[in-house]
Amino acid sequence: MKVFSFIWSLLLVSVCLVQADDPVTSESDSSSFNGTSTHTNNWAVLVSTSRFWFNYRHMANVLSLYRTVKRLGIPDSQIILMLSDDIACNPRNAFPGTVFNNMDQALDLYGDSIEVDYRGYEVTVENFVRLLTDRWDANHPRSKRLLTDENSNIFIYLTGHGGNEFLKFQDAEEISAYDIAHAFEQMHEKKRYNEIFFMIDTCQANTMFKHFYSPNILSVGSSAIDESSYSHHSDMDIGVAVIDRFTYYALDFLEKIHKNSKVTMDKLFDVFTFDNVHSNPGIETSLFNRKLNETLLTDFFGNVQNVQVDVKNDDILYVSNHDSNGARKDKVVEEQQEEGAGTISGTSPSPKAIFGDSDAEERRTLIDISSFQTKIISLVTVVVLSALWFIGKEMDK
Repeated sequence: MKVFSFIWSLLLVSVCLVQADDPVTSESDSSSFNGTSTHTNNWAVLVSTSRFWFNYRHMANVLSLYRTVKRLGIPDSQIILMLSDDIACNPRNAFPGTVFNNMDQALDLYGDSIEVDYRGYEVTVENFVRLLTDRWDANHPRSKRLLTDENSNIFIYLTGHGGNEFLKFQDAEEISAYDIAHAFEQMHEKKRYNEIFFMIDTCQANTMFKHFYSPNILSVGSSAIDESSYSHHSDMDIGVAVIDRFTYYALDFLEKIHKNSKVTMDKLFDVFTFDNVHSNPGIETSLFNRKLNETLLTDFFGNVQNVQVDVKNDDILYVSNHDSNGARKDKVVEEQQEEGAGTISGTSPSPKAIFGDSDAEERRTLIDISSFQTKIISLVTVVVLSALWFIGKEMDK
């Protein structure tokens, strides 16, 4: 019985050692989710769906977010700006060529550095859906396309007048919650995004994302069903409201964020209280696969420019550096040199000398044994030898 107990103890210790060192189960090398985004680039789609002077605040809303994402690093080439653009030069504007979001006209949002991609009657439901799904003819300018891929994080912001599951465009047409949901699904099927952050400031805004069903979408809206979205304040010199409450408090928070900030999304959502917004903002996280307290604000408002290298067997660089068997040419030269050295000095021959012209991948498979298998073989050998030694000692008694 002592012999079997000893062998069983050795086996248990061996299994524990393998699990501790195995890269699949080791905590230090675990590939489990840690909240880090895998995107390589950022885009923003900012849309004011209103026109006419009394909707001044909607243009101020979208230009405020435009200024913020540019300040945090997203370039104009990766921002799509859609707005009626009929406010700055409106005859009623007491400050021609300007748009403000504050009462003392301290910050001009319009200036001379904005790039409007779709203006006036170009801001339509059709163009918005085509933009998301990239369904354009061959003559459509690249500067007016959303050139995203499966590694892109996209911030989409909409503001205007809406209702239960619809948003008005230019007081002429409407886009429904189903239209946006289906457009997002097309984007998912065509691998046009990694994650989407959808923000909407309008009456009954939360109804606009209730039908989303595509993965990796985080949504927030300014008001629940049957609730209005309220303006924050008016400028008596301009004569109209200059910003909405929901967007005002979002901007108030984002102004404290810098490009390298580690502040997470949950901190932004904490400011969307009823006391601030005067309605019940909605947050939809069921389609989003990361925790809000592990998702950085800069994952959507900032600008990441990582590079993902794709290895293709038919590009010029690959062909010039590999032979017909897929082996790197510099490796072949090294192996030939090793062969010569082995022949002269009596050292072990290279794999090529042993296996001849067999495929490079097959040589690696035959020669290389994974670290996990090596550990298993070593541990089993130790267990068997130890058991035999113990049995021998018992028999000597």
